[in-house]
Amino acid sequence: MSEIDYWFTTGSTYNYLVVKRLDAIEKETGISFRWRPFSMWKILREMKHVPFADKPAKAAYMWRDLQRRAQMFGLNPRIPAPYPAQQVPFGIQVAFLGMREGWGKAFVKTSYDRWFDEGVEPYIDPCLSETLAGLGQDPARVIAAANGEENNRLLDAETDLARSLGLFGAPTFVVRGELFWGHDRLDDAIQWHRHGTLTPR
Repeated sequence: MSEIDYWFTTGSTYNYLVVKRLDAIEKETGISFRWRPFSMWKILREMKHVPFADKPAKAAYMWRDLQRRAQMFGLNPRIPAPYPAQQVPFGIQVAFLGMREGWGKAFVKTSYDRWFDEGVEPYIDPCLSETLAGLGQDPARVIAAANGEENNRLLDAETDLARSLGLFGAPTFVVRGELFWGHDRLDDAIQWHRHGTLTPR
């Protein structure tokens, strides 16, 4: 199958709408997506930009918008979810380690289920350890490895690559160097991947 790079952070609210739908989209389209967690918060700090957290009107709109769009896709999240989620940078470290070891997608999916469907903080204990144990992972080993020098060095390199591509938010889909930012640009990314244009054919 052909592939689209799917760049995301574990702290993005709108990423919920991608995580919950991407398996079905892959089956429907025959296109595979390469899941690429990166430290978006590091890039946002460099931009001196923290979305929603200190902007109550914008945050209220975000939750209502997310609720409407979730309903459109047949989803029923518990809105509002805890936001901003605690320990998001560490959640990214764990997700990145999981992608390297083969259990990352399941970790991200389960974490979003806990966060949005159950209203539970996903990246702090006891939830974090429960999620890891449920995936057959030893929480103590994973936490140590996620904090380890090698994992963080490789994550920094991945974040440097994201920055070099021009990424400034998540989720972002990258198709042969073209960026499509936001869950609502997923269809555009698929169209570009197939045809190299958004012009109807």
